[in-house]
Amino acid sequence: MFRAYTIPVWKSAPLIRMLVPFSAGILLQWYGGIGLPQVLLALGSFSLSYTLFFLFPHRVRFKWQFLQGVLLNLLLLALGCLVTWAQDGRNHVNWYGKTWRTGDRLLVRIDEPLVEKSRSYKAVASVEAIVRPDSMLACDGHIVLYFSKDGFDQRLRYGHRLLIARQPDPIHNSGNPGAFNYQRYAAFRQLVHQVFLKKKDWILLEQTNAGNRFRHFLYSAREKILTILRTNMGSGKDELGIAEALLIGYTHDLDKDLVQAYSNTGVVHIIAISGMHLGLIYMMLIWVFSRLPLVKRYGWLQALLVLTCLWLFSLLTGGSASVIRSAVMFSFIILGKTFFARTASIAGSLAASAFVMLVYDPWYLWDVGFQLSYLAVTGIVLFQRPVYTLCYIKNKLADRIWQLAAVSIAAQVLTFPVCIYYFHQFPNLFLLGNLLAVPLSAIILYAEIALIALAWLPVTGYWLGKGVSALVGFMNTFIRWMNELPFAVWDQLPATVLTTWLLYAVLIFCSAWLMRVNKNYLVAALGFLLVFVSVQSYNKWRVANQQKLIVYNVPRYQAIDLVNGSRYRFVGDSLLLDDGWLQNFHLKPARISMQLEQRVDSLPGVFGSPHLFQFNQLRVLLIDKEFILPHHAPKIQVDVIIVSKNPALSISSLAQVYVCSRYVFDASNANWKIARWQEECARLRIHSHAVPADGAFVLDVGI
Repeated sequence: MFRAYTIPVWKSAPLIRMLVPFSAGILLQWYGGIGLPQVLLALGSFSLSYTLFFLFPHRVRFKWQFLQGVLLNLLLLALGCLVTWAQDGRNHVNWYGKTWRTGDRLLVRIDEPLVEKSRSYKAVASVEAIVRPDSMLACDGHIVLYFSKDGFDQRLRYGHRLLIARQPDPIHNSGNPGAFNYQRYAAFRQLVHQVFLKKKDWILLEQTNAGNRFRHFLYSAREKILTILRTNMGSGKDELGIAEALLIGYTHDLDKDLVQAYSNTGVVHIIAISGMHLGLIYMMLIWVFSRLPLVKRYGWLQALLVLTCLWLFSLLTGGSASVIRSAVMFSFIILGKTFFARTASIAGSLAASAFVMLVYDPWYLWDVGFQLSYLAVTGIVLFQRPVYTLCYIKNKLADRIWQLAAVSIAAQVLTFPVCIYYFHQFPNLFLLGNLLAVPLSAIILYAEIALIALAWLPVTGYWLGKGVSALVGFMNTFIRWMNELPFAVWDQLPATVLTTWLLYAVLIFCSAWLMRVNKNYLVAALGFLLVFVSVQSYNKWRVANQQKLIVYNVPRYQAIDLVNGSRYRFVGDSLLLDDGWLQNFHLKPARISMQLEQRVDSLPGVFGSPHLFQFNQLRVLLIDKEFILPHHAPKIQVDVIIVSKNPALSISSLAQVYVCSRYVFDASNANWKIARWQEECARLRIHSHAVPADGAFVLDVGI
């Protein structure tokens, strides 16, 4: 009895093996910060060793074949380090941060259309030069600009050059426990500084035609598409926001609560431009061009037109990682079919596209869209067929529905641990949502394309706009209905890097056991499951014994949590009690990371008045606008003084009444007041913590 020989996937797609050491090099360079001389020395040494290996006789090379693999992996590791170092703008010789000093002015060029925020307009700009009274130094780099709405110049557009005379501030995180690492996110986009500009802080230069012509074309095309949608779709804001996001990835008109509903039901991917959208565009283009007499005669012309349209759409939508991944994969597939008369394997195309993308931009490795995109496609490749064969259905319509369900289940298998890690929830009704939303979103996408193409016909454009609005409205209604079901989402799931990797290990070995029927895989899965349960049990024990005082960094709001075990008492603005965007963005990640389950009005160990209370042995004084400074002969001993809501006071007057070595100024205070109070603290040799600058204040409270 002979066993059928199968070629392992890592041999049929060798780029998969190259991805591992190359990705390891990216991680090593980012976290290790290796200098360029060391990277070049390692790269040169490994390259020379790998080349010299081929000078040995065949007998020696065969005997030491494993050494060739080791050298190749080390070479790819060093290459990953070099690419990462080169892509970090802070390492460039002319980076503005190396030569900028106080008093300099910056000549910048706006690199994107401005986006309206609640109190400002935001844009990313390229730094072209540092301007001094006696010289101008050419430089490069990027910076985030925030323009105050007071006296804002509506003429500002992409490509405009400005001279700004305000000191840039480093981009930093909120410091709230479990919060999104915005500083790292910005650094991966080569953004290290930001500047808040009032009208007096910048000058619009006369030259206004700067910028790339192709990018001018893309931004103009986006604006034209948005105008067509807004003109023909009526006044439904929610319908318009979803239509804009679904067609070109424009998300600034989306309602945050509606987006949360899409996320809770597991269909948020249909409004985040992804590979699914590009696949639909690809099928449409193939159908159209295969019916044009001149185009279908020449395969190379059809391939050129399809690739051009695909990449134009990808760039028009903003070029997210998932879209670029699909564009690169389709490019490999089309080029292989057209010029090499062969179909590339999906595994090979996946690995090749990932390698190309990481060479172009190594920071994709941390991109959530990049991770989810590749995990979803890998899950479909590995599990769609086994899931589909679980049921045999004769009815063609029911079989098609089961095929779509199998794809959704397969895509979820490898993505749900990452989703839990990043979003701390699992959509229980993802299958039901995808069965309706995916085909409906495809119809909407094609209808929107028809609307853009035929909008110049008044009657046709009007009715197509009404049709798109009705379809989107129906989809929104269905998603909202699903979201209101009590079992729609499994929320507030804690996860760490360690538990995520352990969950993947359990998942992979369980899948291998089910597909290969090998008990060794089952033993490995049970072993990793035991470790996973042990880690989770330890985390539960740690949570049960935690006691903390947390002053959150929520701009313009007071927010304090007193934590005892899994319960907490909130002190702050009532608006933050609502389950809205402010709470979800600023407070919820911290409560999930600490596994807080219940908010209570009274907490064991906490007693006293609203302004002066004691938490176990910690005495806390809370000062806000309603606080009245008492006049006591003996001084009052407190451990922490929290200043909030811009009260009119001086630190020296407080020090005459209260003996305290630690002051905390929360984010509800004005920055200029915090600066003045900190100067007083420095003179009095009192430790101070400014929440807006230093991040959230977290103090472990012992019994």
